[in-house]
Amino acid sequence: MPTGSEPQSVVSPDEAAKAPGRHEYSSFEARLLRRLLRSFGDPPIEFQLAWTGERIAPNGFRATEKVRIADRSTLRGLLRDAHIRFGDAYSTGQIEVEGDLVKFMATVFRTLSQPNAQDSIANRVAGWLHRPRRNTLAGSRDNIHRHYDLGNDFYALWLGETMAYTCAYYPQERTTLDQAQFAKMEHVCRKLRVSAGDSVVEAGCGWGSLALHMAGRYGAKVRAFNISKEQLEFARRLARERGLEKRVEFIEDDYRNIHGNCDVFVSVGMLEHVGTVHYQELGRVIHRSLAGEGRGLIHSIGRNRPGPLHPWIERRIFPGAYPPSLSEMMQIFEPSNLSVLDVENLRLHYGRTLRHWLERYEGALDRVRSMFSDESFVRMWRLYLAGSIAAFETGVLQLFQVLFTKQDNNAIPRTREYMYP
Repeated sequence: MPTGSEPQSVVSPDEAAKAPGRHEYSSFEARLLRRLLRSFGDPPIEFQLAWTGERIAPNGFRATEKVRIADRSTLRGLLRDAHIRFGDAYSTGQIEVEGDLVKFMATVFRTLSQPNAQDSIANRVAGWLHRPRRNTLAGSRDNIHRHYDLGNDFYALWLGETMAYTCAYYPQERTTLDQAQFAKMEHVCRKLRVSAGDSVVEAGCGWGSLALHMAGRYGAKVRAFNISKEQLEFARRLARERGLEKRVEFIEDDYRNIHGNCDVFVSVGMLEHVGTVHYQELGRVIHRSLAGEGRGLIHSIGRNRPGPLHPWIERRIFPGAYPPSLSEMMQIFEPSNLSVLDVENLRLHYGRTLRHWLERYEGALDRVRSMFSDESFVRMWRLYLAGSIAAFETGVLQLFQVLFTKQDNNAIPRTREYMYP
């Protein structure tokens, strides 16, 4: 087994194309990786083993993506648990991706979305090993703290003026990020027919942009619930600066403790942190909160069919997160006899939102480095943003907005024209 750094057996992409299926690799690792790639249908990805110089290419055609693996221990980690070890090794620089990271991740997601990959034993074992953390009252607070309390200054570098950390809405091709976040809030308010004097409950308010929008632009009175101290401090300061502290109350509490009645119930970007075992409980909270002609909307990342968030994202970025399928979301509405009025999928809007975020993030790298003094953190968040773009653009992830009301509410529009200006 070669141990030095000199090339031992180099197979170029051109040679691979000329002699499909007849690669000769001298190292055990290269042969093992070749068999692994074959089991995934030979994705168009070439791997270079830095310690032998070997290039493991797909059979029969030219690779479109190239990856360099630094050492044996990194490769062995990938072979044991690629779901976690790839992201970790990229973060530490033990894996380098040549070219466009988003394009590479899109290729990976398309490969893993193939039926043979979805149903593999390795994927089923990984799903069992990497189950998301539970979102109990205490667990939810800890999970949220680990992500959202990284510091307002960090998120302000790349989220834009609204500090909205959810999918924006792009009505036109040239819409900017800030314009698209404003358009998203307008889109939500139109769907909910928010008007002056409405009482609104918002579950999971982030940095407060939607609550302040509903109060300042529509004259609603809003109670917004959140368990992130950093976000609440920011939101309360904005409310004071805008003279809206009497119209918006930012409450540090869990959605399970929401009390009182409201005309509008809205949740944008919180459901991912609830967990399916708590969906019926959320439905009961909504049902007891909504007045007779009340309207509600839940905006959430989702999937076409049940399945966990990528385990690396859940472990390193979003602990406890789970994006539901529509069938799973129905467990909020059906047991509480809530009527679904409209479902919209905005996944391509989220892909564009994330591209704007990644562009701003890359433009602020020096400031990120000064905040965290950790290059692995910089690379970790780059991979997270790039991978998220790829997930939405390939349809691995969806973005659902579900509009609903109580069963016997007949004060609803007969068409959907009111949703669009």
